[in-house]
Amino acid sequence: MEMATGRLFREIQLPEQKSYDDGIIFPLVLSPNTAQVKLCAFKEAIRDHKPWLESLLQKNGAILFRDFPVISPSDFNDVVEAFGFPESLYVGGRASRTKVIGRIYTANECPPEMRIPFHHEMTYVPDCPSKLFFFCEEEPGSGGETPIVLSHIIYEKMKETHPDFVSRLEEHGVTYIMMMSNEDHPSSFTGTSWKSAYMTDDKKVAQQRAAKLGTKLEWTENAVKTITGPLPAIRFDKGSERKTWFNNLTGPVNGEDKIYDKDIFIELGNGEVVPDEAMRDCLRILEEECVSIPWKNGDIMLVNNLMVLHSRMPLLKPPRRILASLCK
Repeated sequence: MEMATGRLFREIQLPEQKSYDDGIIFPLVLSPNTAQVKLCAFKEAIRDHKPWLESLLQKNGAILFRDFPVISPSDFNDVVEAFGFPESLYVGGRASRTKVIGRIYTANECPPEMRIPFHHEMTYVPDCPSKLFFFCEEEPGSGGETPIVLSHIIYEKMKETHPDFVSRLEEHGVTYIMMMSNEDHPSSFTGTSWKSAYMTDDKKVAQQRAAKLGTKLEWTENAVKTITGPLPAIRFDKGSERKTWFNNLTGPVNGEDKIYDKDIFIELGNGEVVPDEAMRDCLRILEEECVSIPWKNGDIMLVNNLMVLHSRMPLLKPPRRILASLCK
């Protein structure tokens, strides 16, 4: 099914989407309303209708642009710049990434067969990106989807399931503790070194940059322990006027209590250990509520990072190349 918008864009529906009683369609999917649209027309339409597109993003949390003539990283960079959002630098980031062109970077460079857990991008810095762009330059042969989920739904269901824990979480927040080595280790989804994360090989400069982000560094011979927080784990999103599950609590473990990454530890802001049962239920809810649309060449997904958590499914059949750009 599809619905005309009266602009270059038409809204289409995919079987994987979710619809909610309050009118949210997640994610919203837009395609061109003409078969021969050119990249210049796409960019012009973005600039002309930016307030409308932003209102759709605020209402629905994510927009998938499908079947537009975006082929190369340079094309993707042009589209990002057409939106005009300020760039958000990846200072203090935990994933290994490489600059491709302009404002475009590789997405997480950990092995593609690894699952990346649900998270809001950079919840551990005070000024995290508000918007994320993803671009499919080369669609997966099989697997490799980027599941997304509305964060306020997770908050509401966790509050129903574990009201006492969520109350403590709102009161105390969370503290993120992580070991970072001197060298990058792309084999981990949080494998960036402190040198890459803070864009320097000078420990004093790294200390200063970390402090500006609210992170304390404790040096060892071959690594550094980063301690960030306590930070709020539940955020009130002013745009949607809803509380959101704004944390990465499920990052270190999966549903079978196996450690995703032994170098990450997350506790409540008062030092209390996070209950295993609560995390198992949270993982189950995330999987039940998420939307996972297979990538197609040229897809661009714009995500409201303040409303939506994202993940990555293991790649079952290569190739796959997804690029990203972070915006304030």
